This record gives sequence, structure tokens and C-alpha cells, in this order.
Amino acid sequence: MSPSAFTALLEAFSEPVLVVRETGTVQTANSAAQELFGKRILGAQLRAILRQPEVTALLERMIDGAEQGCAPYATSDASSERHWKVTARRMDADTFIVSLRDTSDLEAAEAQRRDFVANVSHELRSPLTVLAGFLETLQGAAAHDPDARSEFLRIMQAETERMTGLVSDLLSLSRVEASARIRPRDPVAIDMVLNATLAALRPQIEQAGLEVVRDLPDDLPPVPGDYDQLVQVYHNLIENALKYGADGGKIEIAAHVVPRLPGLDGPALRVAIRDHGEGIDPIHIPRLTERFYRVDRARSRESGGTGLGLAIVKHILGRHRGRLIIRSHPGEGSTFETILPLS
Repeated sequence: MSPSAFTALLEAFSEPVLVVRETGTVQTANSAAQELFGKRILGAQLRAILRQPEVTALLERMIDGAEQGCAPYATSDASSERHWKVTARRMDADTFIVSLRDTSDLEAAEAQRRDFVANVSHELRSPLTVLAGFLETLQGAAAHDPDARSEFLRIMQAETERMTGLVSDLLSLSRVEASARIRPRDPVAIDMVLNATLAALRPQIEQAGLEVVRDLPDDLPPVPGDYDQLVQVYHNLIENALKYGADGGKIEIAAHVVPRLPGLDGPALRVAIRDHGEGIDPIHIPRLTERFYRVDRARSRESGGTGLGLAIVKHILGRHRGRLIIRSHPGEGSTFETILPLS
């Protein structure tokens, strides 16, 4: 193969690829490698560039004549950390090829899986521990105490309902993720979705003593979507406003068409749900849609929250090619806006 053809072959790879001499110096590097390490990589000692113990050990083995090997490598900057798998394979007696594959997404997915399992285990362990303790007590000291039995059964029912809600939300999240690549196309009238949701939540609204102010024009166009999933979106958002904005006295729900927004090809329907409660510190906002993330864990559990509601909202809107925008400041209430494309 001619040198120009070999260079063209290296450039065909989107991942960083380097050709290294037996001395450890870099003979050739494709554009991806030069973008990652800079043009200084050419002619440099690769061990001086990839200065991490496992990679250094791999390069030493290759220089000593090994045929192939791999090692993990990490790079970082002020905003993020990237993980790579470094693979080395011998070309001939004098040279070997080193390639780097970005495994950041795999690492993030694995970390998310571990966190998810740990969180689910923790969320289920707490009520199960309570139930086991009360059952043991009811079989012993409290067996003939009607007052204690009544109180324990009330708490056990509440814990059972919390576990049922958690399992229900987990199943909902699983169903949404399973259909994430299938974009729904049935026409859905958002005013009907909102009115149905408010009717279902009327007992909670009346119990909280809240005023609901609606600004829903009669000529709102339908959006392509999944009716049941959109009901779930607005049920979660309005229920959150009831739980965390009740001390503000009212909830405002407004909808209108936006002709154009960055990132969207056409008009969209914006629905804003605003409460006048205590608000949220902006530091928490980027993490609110993470699974099991809670600003106030104790309050969330007391109100029956599972920590999955906004994660479900985010995934459903993602399936509809929409987005969720959250605005809040302490003492000023919170606004949750959904953006749904109209085409």
C-alpha cells in the first residue's frame, strides 16, 4: 500500500488512530488523533502524552515486542471527563498501531444502571423494613392493643401505597423507554388533556384550597401525540404544583402557539404550569429530571413522591420530540413549560 493510500485509510477512521515506531515515537496520526492531542503528537514519545500507568505499561509491552493489548485511559477538562479504551496491535517488527475508542457513553450508562439499582433497592428497602418491623410487633407486644394495632395498620397501608406507586412509576418509565424511538402521530387536543387532568385532581385541588387560573384559547391546534402519555405528563406536573406550590394560593395554566423556536422546524405548542410556592434554588434545576433526585427527600416522601415523576415527563416529551423547560427561584414559585411540536 502506498503512503498516500495508507494515510487515506487512517483518515477514514473517526476515532483517533496513531502509528507508533518501536522506539515509542509517533510516526503518523490521523486528524482525530491530532484534534485530541494536538499536532505536537507527531514525532513525540507516546508514553509522554498518554501518561497514565495502565497505558504506559501497555506501551512498554508493545515496545518490548508484544503483539496486542488494551488499557483504559481518561481525559478531562473543566466541564467533563471522557473515558477511552486504548487498543494496540502490531503491524510489523518496527511499528504498531494504537487506536482510542470513546467509551464515555458506555461508562455513563453503566454508572446510571448501578445508581438505578442502588436507588430502587434503597427505596424498596425502607418500606419493607417498616412493614417487617410492624408485623413482628403486631404478632407480639401489640397483638392485644387495639390503639397500637390501628396506628400500625395505618402506617403499613401508607408504606404499601408508596411501594405500589414506586412500582407503577417504574413500569411507566420502562414502557416509555421501550417506545422511545416510535414517534406518536395521533392528533391530541391539549385543552381536553388539561381539563381531564384537572377534573381528576379536583379533590386534591379543593383539599389544598388552591385557585386554578386557566388561559386556554379555544382555537388551540392539536398536537401529534399519545393521549394517555400526555395525560401522564400534565398529571405529574400539576400534581407537583399542588404538592410544592400549595402555600402560594393559586396555580396558573396557560397555553399558546409559538411560531418558531431554536431547534424546531416549525411551530410548537407551549404549555406553562406556574405555582406561587416557595420555589427551587436554581442549583437543583439541571438535576430535577434525574431518576430519584429530590430537592427535599423528607418532604417528597411525606407527600407520596417516588422521585420518578419528572424523569417520566422528560422521557415522554422526548418521545414526542418535545422538551421541558424549568424556571424557578426561591420565594418566586416555579414554572414548568412543555414544548410540543405541531408537525
